[in-house]
Amino acid sequence: MIVPIVALSGHNLQHKMKYIAALLFILFLASPALADGTLTIVMGAQTRALTAAELLKNPQARDVTIPNDPSYGKNMTYRAIALSDLLAGMKLPQDAVIEAVATDGFVAQLPLDLVLHTKPGASQAFVAIEPPDAQWPHLAGKKASAGPFYIVWANPAASGIRSEQWPYMVAQLRAADSPAKRWQELAVDKDLPADSPIRAGQALTVTQCMSCHKLNGAGSADVGPDLNRPMSPTEYFTPDALKKYIRDPASLRKWNAMQMQGFSKEALSDREIDLIIAYLQHKALQERKP
Repeated sequence: MIVPIVALSGHNLQHKMKYIAALLFILFLASPALADGTLTIVMGAQTRALTAAELLKNPQARDVTIPNDPSYGKNMTYRAIALSDLLAGMKLPQDAVIEAVATDGFVAQLPLDLVLHTKPGASQAFVAIEPPDAQWPHLAGKKASAGPFYIVWANPAASGIRSEQWPYMVAQLRAADSPAKRWQELAVDKDLPADSPIRAGQALTVTQCMSCHKLNGAGSADVGPDLNRPMSPTEYFTPDALKKYIRDPASLRKWNAMQMQGFSKEALSDREIDLIIAYLQHKALQERKP
C-alpha cells in the first residue's frame, strides 16, 4: 500500500496529530497480519509466524470440544492444535514460562510443565483457531470474539488450570524467564517460611492478577494499574471492601470502559482472595520500609 507523504510544517500541532493518527489507522487496517490472523511464536532465537489459514490446514489440527467454556459460558467446539505439538522442534529455554500475549495487553503465564507434560488424564493446552470465514460469537459485553487465537484446555481440573490461563485474542506466544527469576520486585522476605500463606498469595497473584496488572513496575501486562505503586489497594480499601472488589468490582464502582470482571468462587475461593490480599499487604509494607 502506498501512503502519500505530505509536509506537516506550518499546521498546528492538533491537526498534525490527527493526520498522523489517521495514517496509522489506515496502515493498521491494511496490515496483512491483521487481515489473516497471524500467530507469532518466539522461542529464544527462533521465530515463526503462522496464519490462521495455515494452522487450519495443519494435519495436527483437530476438533476439540470444551464443556462449559469459561469465556463463552457454554459448550464450544474449536478447530485446534495441541500447544505441545505447535512447539515441537523448537528449543525452549530452561526455567522458562510461555507468555500468551493478547491484542488488548493481557499476558497469561503458562508454565512449561503444564504445557508440555501431556500424560494421560492430565490437562492439555490447545491453540484454538478462528476460521477467517466463520468467526466465533462475540464475547459477552464485548464487540469481538475470542479470536483469532484462544488457549483452551482439555480436562482443566486435572492440573488445576486457573481462570487467567485461558487467554483469548492471542497474537503472540513467547518464551520468557519465570516471573520469580525475571522480577526481583515480586520477591517476599527471604526469612518467610516455605509454607507461609504470603508465599501462596504470591503465586496466586502472579497467575491471577499479573495477567492484567504490574506490581512495583514488574510484569508484562499493560491493562490495569500497578498493584503497589503509587499505593497498594490494601492502603485505600477496607479489608471487606477489597475482598468485594476482587470478587465483583462492579458491585463497588462501575464505568463504561471498565475491564475487570472479577472472579467467581470457582476461579478464586474466599481463602485464595485472602492469600492474595496477604501478599499485597506484605508488598506494601516492604515498599514503605525506610
